[in-house]
Amino acid sequence: MFQRYFTLIVLAAMALGVLVGWRLHETQPEARWEEVAGYFQIVTDIFLRLIKMIIAPLVLSTLIVGIAHMGGTGALGRVGVRTLFWFILASIASLCLGLAMVHVLQPGIGLNLPLPPENAESGIAAASVNLKDFITHLVPKSIFEAMANNEILQIVVFSAFFGVALAAMGEHAKPVVDMAERVSHVMLRVTGYVMMFAPFAVFAAIASTVTKYGLEVLGTYVNFIGGFYLALLILWAVLLIAGLLFVGPRVFSLVGFIREPVLLAFSTASSEAAYPKTFEQLQRFGASRRIAGFVLPLGYSFNLDGSMMYCTFATLFIAQVYGIELSVAQQVTMLLLLMVTSKGMAGVPRASLVVIAATLATFNIPEAGLLLILAVDHFLDMGRSATNVVGNSVATAVVAKWEKELGPARADVPVGGGPPLEAPGDMEVGR
Repeated sequence: MFQRYFTLIVLAAMALGVLVGWRLHETQPEARWEEVAGYFQIVTDIFLRLIKMIIAPLVLSTLIVGIAHMGGTGALGRVGVRTLFWFILASIASLCLGLAMVHVLQPGIGLNLPLPPENAESGIAAASVNLKDFITHLVPKSIFEAMANNEILQIVVFSAFFGVALAAMGEHAKPVVDMAERVSHVMLRVTGYVMMFAPFAVFAAIASTVTKYGLEVLGTYVNFIGGFYLALLILWAVLLIAGLLFVGPRVFSLVGFIREPVLLAFSTASSEAAYPKTFEQLQRFGASRRIAGFVLPLGYSFNLDGSMMYCTFATLFIAQVYGIELSVAQQVTMLLLLMVTSKGMAGVPRASLVVIAATLATFNIPEAGLLLILAVDHFLDMGRSATNVVGNSVATAVVAKWEKELGPARADVPVGGGPPLEAPGDMEVGR
């Protein structure tokens, strides 16, 4: 019953959250808005902690099993290259679309907002742009440390080595592969339990935000918020059309399969919260478990399309508000810079703002400009989190099609565990 009406329950929780938040914002004195919002935030924080609790073991177990079933380094290399190729194309499209839309719409021109002092503190520390540190950080010092910190990319690197070693050992490694498979089913069952708390987290997240800021803040930034969501809708269309070229008309049915994780990511403003549900629904769509278990974790570090588009859109919005014009060369440099600094954003609190802070500093745009978007960042984070889910889902479907591991839609994928979802080679593929 809960699974069948999950979408409606979440929508109802969102609507109730708006009503309760608006009522509290109107009836409580301004001095208490943040305090009251904090009480709701407790529920959201607990839910996100539960999600973080299951992400690392779920990614580790499913990825090890997927790589072990690929049959060797040749297949792994082929899938990896195809996946990264798609991610790079999607990243370029996202960054360029954000750049183009902010030029067309010019949401920062004529915005009558009081400019903060150029030396004002935004409260967001700018990340240092260092390619050496980024590459070094890919390799974990300890898999236990990587799991404790939910470093998805480091878990992917360890899982690749471990999975390849298992594949090379053949039958001798079968007990270990079977154990990893059983662990993944246990984690999917735990995921089912955690998802039962999702509507409460959705209600609390929306109520907290509206209580703190009210609905009036949306009117002040109507051009900025409206322009960004228009850009997101265009990005969705671009991703689906690109998927159509490789997957065919079935890509449009993918939207129906992922509506629950998209709604969950939107309402909680967290792509990570939707990971387990996305993984389950992609298998229902027909993607093989090993492809979904490989592409999806990589996507959470390399393919955050909504977040990347926001970086260019917000950076140039702040520049427009301050009346700063960037040359074509500077804008191209900014795109290349964001291609690197936007990777590995998953799991970092307010990661997009951190990347934007670094970009502003690089191009001598006052970092205090972040104060202009902080008030509405949560509303924008909702849209970009949902878009990240769409982008990674399309990427998984495309790679599965390339690998001839995209079968018909399935109704037998267990919710939260059960028997193995498929045995290697047994699934109908290529459709």
